[in-house]
Amino acid sequence: MKSFLLLLAFLLSHEAGADEIVGGEESKPHSHPYMALLKIQMRDGTYHCGGFLIRRDFVMTAAHCAGKFITVILGAHNITNKEDTWQILNVKRQFPHLQYNSKTFINDIMLLKLEEKAKLTMAVGTLPLPSGSNSVSPGRVCRATGWGRTGVTAPGSDTLREVKLRLMDPNNCKEYPSFDERFQLCVGNPKTIKSAYKGDSGGPLICSGVAQGIVSYGRYNATPPAVFTQIAYYRPWINRILASN
Repeated sequence: MKSFLLLLAFLLSHEAGADEIVGGEESKPHSHPYMALLKIQMRDGTYHCGGFLIRRDFVMTAAHCAGKFITVILGAHNITNKEDTWQILNVKRQFPHLQYNSKTFINDIMLLKLEEKAKLTMAVGTLPLPSGSNSVSPGRVCRATGWGRTGVTAPGSDTLREVKLRLMDPNNCKEYPSFDERFQLCVGNPKTIKSAYKGDSGGPLICSGVAQGIVSYGRYNATPPAVFTQIAYYRPWINRILASN
């Protein structure tokens, strides 16, 4: 709980956890079958994050989406309208990175072990991860997806949305004191109003069908660029967790 309060204070003081899609469009229903909606129970309420299925029994998300108890919804498009495609699974164990720093968002990555394996269907599927050497370069246009807000004062979206975002030169994120290009990505052209925002935390950055990043944090006013965790850097850690569970 203490780490959550520190996180919340950090978000409200200067930067905000990137939880929403700003400047994007509604996704075609079930066109991103790996997407997961996380319902996170804390002592003071329930919060939402995004995530994505990487194995039938594992979801990847951001470490700052940890909570007392997490329920995962797969196969959803409109999260207010339950469909036959939904699979609601409880999280058996949370694996936040052991060196995650809730003040700086360093190592903002977490794996969630599900109590049961998901059933792979047309609406539920897995998203490939990059190899440890498969990093992405600035200039690449990728895509972020989520149910977050569509504007700074707008509510979260009922339907899944997506936005195309350009990977920027790391120099564009030097205003963030803790940004480190070794394990983070600088995402979003500052000349546009397109970004992930509140509610999109933990969701994927997809480049050519591969998850290259995880929505981590950004400016409180949703102005790009935002910071994403770079997945390729963490492949050894990811592989150890998956191999032993």
